[in-house]
Amino acid sequence: MMAKQSLALALVGLACLCAPGAQVVQTQAPKVPIPQSGVPQIMTLEGTFVRAAYNNEGYVIIGYQLAQRSIGESWMLLETGMTLRDGVSEQVLKRDAISLETPDGKTLPMASATEQRAANLSALQNRERVQRDSINYFPPSATRPCRIGFFAELSSPVMSYDEVALSNTRACLGRLYFNLPGKIQYGQHWLNVKLEKTLIRVPFKILTKEEEKLLSSNFKDIRKQVQDAFRPPKK
Repeated sequence: MMAKQSLALALVGLACLCAPGAQVVQTQAPKVPIPQSGVPQIMTLEGTFVRAAYNNEGYVIIGYQLAQRSIGESWMLLETGMTLRDGVSEQVLKRDAISLETPDGKTLPMASATEQRAANLSALQNRERVQRDSINYFPPSATRPCRIGFFAELSSPVMSYDEVALSNTRACLGRLYFNLPGKIQYGQHWLNVKLEKTLIRVPFKILTKEEEKLLSSNFKDIRKQVQDAFRPPKK
């Protein structure tokens, strides 16, 4: 994989397409800005609320439909999958290696298991069972199930752990929780995952109703724009 400046789907600047009173005849697919993440990586768009990013060391994917449906709430739940790339030795990922960047530029640590349990988020967890998308998009070598166990449900007998062992054959899945003092707002977010050698930044945007409608109506065209942005140049 060629190292290149990372880009990430933002869907910013789309309000002009939906301005009140504006009579717009859309004759072609909308072009969306793809801002830079600041690290060498590739981003993919796997669904309306599914984003993935990867580099030569690792791969991270998230599903965030529940976060999109939780505007104004204090707790954000992200479904997450992680694995390492072929040729990368097994490594341990610890809790403090994961953080969330919000639209106002703040970087928030992941909640502790104690904070998550004390918040009694059973209602949020129940909503997640229906407000979710599949994130089962892993590299071919990641075939062994693996749990990202930073958190455990209140009704579950399993324990939470402060680390997870990643390898290129493990398809690790789990939930991540963040407590947002300013509550969930519209705009560009980033999930940051610090591996041993590199940082992966997965972009996801909490969309306005107009932006969500535009993305849903033009998903294939917008996904192609993202794919084209990361396609290696022809030799």
